[in-house]
Amino acid sequence: MKDNKYFGQMNDPSGSAYIKGICGDQMEFYIVVENNKIIDVKFHTDGCVYTLACGAMACKLAVGKTIQDALGVSAGQIITELKVLPKSHVHCAILAVSTLYKAIADYLLKP
Repeated sequence: MKDNKYFGQMNDPSGSAYIKGICGDQMEFYIVVENNKIIDVKFHTDGCVYTLACGAMACKLAVGKTIQDALGVSAGQIITELKVLPKSHVHCAILAVSTLYKAIADYLLKP
């Protein structure tokens, strides 16, 4: 998936997160939530092409969804949608979805 639409950083998101994956790739997620729906999402990574693809797919699957539905986005769903993720890079999908979940948790825990 080569889609730069979701790549970037964001000022004043509703929630954000950073995780450094087991391979050393770093990923950030930013979400904007209105009326319990994710209306905008961005990610940033210094990772490999597979990490980039997984981050973009996680964004595509989460945007427009309610918080509850976005929590249904899974690493397995990212792998299925990408169709070409090598088994040696499955951890990239886990990193993307974990960072998305952490950004959602950051939003939910804000006062």
